Formats: sequence, structure tokens, C-alpha cells
Amino acid sequence: MSHSPPPGTPKARIPGPQQPPPPYPRIGAGLWRRCLGGGLALWSLTAWVTYETRNTTLLPTLILLGSFLAPVAFVLWAYERHGRDLGVSAILGCFLTGGALGVLGASLMESYLLHPAPGMFAGVGLIEEAAKLAALVFALRRQPYLRGLRAGLVLGAAVGFGFAALESAGYAFDAAASAQGIDLRTLLETEILRGVLAPLGHGLWTAIAGGVLLSRRRLNGDFRLAAPVLGTYLGVSLLHALWDSTHGLAIWMVARLTGAGLQGRLFAQGYLVRPSVEQEHLFTLFSVGGLALVALAGVGWARSLAHRTPSWRGTP
Repeated sequence: MSHSPPPGTPKARIPGPQQPPPPYPRIGAGLWRRCLGGGLALWSLTAWVTYETRNTTLLPTLILLGSFLAPVAFVLWAYERHGRDLGVSAILGCFLTGGALGVLGASLMESYLLHPAPGMFAGVGLIEEAAKLAALVFALRRQPYLRGLRAGLVLGAAVGFGFAALESAGYAFDAAASAQGIDLRTLLETEILRGVLAPLGHGLWTAIAGGVLLSRRRLNGDFRLAAPVLGTYLGVSLLHALWDSTHGLAIWMVARLTGAGLQGRLFAQGYLVRPSVEQEHLFTLFSVGGLALVALAGVGWARSLAHRTPSWRGTP
């Protein structure tokens, strides 16, 4: 004969089925925004303290924060929105290892192969884009399952942003060092400019090339140097060359339109002699407009690739 338990007795709970842990770390939405906002506040504070105290030991902190802020924020955005299933190790490996190897390889090849010449920027574009693609291949050589257009866009961008961060740190250091001592104003201007332009440069170009490269990767992990891959590499190298040569092209166009002489040592060094107000306005229009056109071409190209794959829309 069974008896019912007295009132108030806690009932036994039968545990429900256990949910498997997610295959990727749970990162809260908006981490890239918090990283960007907090990093910008920290960089601004570091800049103010450095300016007030003139403490040169803060320069490495200022340079690294400013150089890595925008690239890290955009890599976090790409991981959060489109690359959680690719794995943190792949993202970090491409950003750190790929970026460092790309910078080293590009610097080595440029020192041996490039010399001052009218077509030097074309050589820079070809060398740096090849170095970044080679770094991407090296970083993913033991992960054959990482393939497809979406994976290439995300991981290619990670390599490009790693390259951009390290390159920006070098430019900031060069801008700070001068014969008269530390030029803090030039350093800050360099970091602000390169930080604003970072999403439209190396990260964008390598995302495009990486997307096409991994979209044609074989199931066994081998990379194919197919015609679309080669054509994309040449295309992003052209965008790179146009981006770098915008300053010189703007000066040439201003000189042609205003009748300024194209000869002379000062013009060869990259600026006009005693420019007029009209020439200054035209130079600003052509230089900024040229960068905008190159950026729009790159963004449009990347968006067209992203719209070709359904998995891009299906990512969180």
C-alpha cells in the first residue's frame, strides 16, 4: 500500500537531455564595438599622457594600441558575424602568423627586386599581395577542412589586417623618429589616418584574393592556382598599386590641368613648387576622390563575392 508524501515535500526532478557544448566559443554580440570603443578611449588617454609628460617609454604602447585597434576590431567583427565555425585558432593564426610572415616576405622581396622607377608601385602591389597569399597558404596548410568562399573571405581578411597592423606600427615609428627628436604630432596623424583607412586596404584586398583561393581548394587540402585565382591576384594587385600611387597621380593631374611644369627635382620628390590655392583644392579633390574610387571598387568586389555564397547569409 503506497502513501502520498506529506504536503511541502520537494519533488524529485528528472534531469532533461544534456545539450552538447557549442563547437565555438560563445562570444557576446557587440564585442567588436566594445573593443573599438574601449581601445579608442585607451589610445586617446595614452596619447594625452604621453603629450603631457613627454615620457618616451610610452611610445611603444601608443604605437601598438593605435596600429592594432582598427584591425583587431574588424577581425572580431568578422569572427562574430561570419566565422565562428572556423575556429579561434585559425583566425588568430592567420592574423598573427600570416600577418607577420606577409610583412617579412614582402620586405625581403622588395629590398631585392624593387628600385625607384615609374612602375615601382605596381611592383609593390604584386609583391605584397603575393606575400600575403603565401602567408595564408602557410597558415592553413595543415587544416584541409578550411575551404570555401566564406572561409577565404574571413581568413584572408585576418591575414590582411595582421599585415596592416604591423605595417602601420612601422610607419608610426618612422613618423615619430626625426632628426630633432620625437615628433609626437606626426605620429598621431599617421596612426589616425592609417587607422581610418585600414578597413579599405590590406584587409579588403586579401579578403578578396583569399575568398577566391579557398573557394577552389581541393578536398585533400591542396591549393589550386587556377585562372580565376591568378586573375583575382592581378586584380587586387592593381587596386593596391592604384591606392599607393594616388598621391603621385593627383599631382600629375593637377600639373596637367593648371599648366605647371612637369620637370624639376621638387616635382619628382612628390609635391608642387609653391602651389596656388586652385592647385591645392584640385590636389585634395583628386587624391581623396582617387582613394574613394579605389575603395568603392574593392568593397563592391568583396560584396559581389559574399552574395554568391548562401553560407554568408546563414552565419550568425
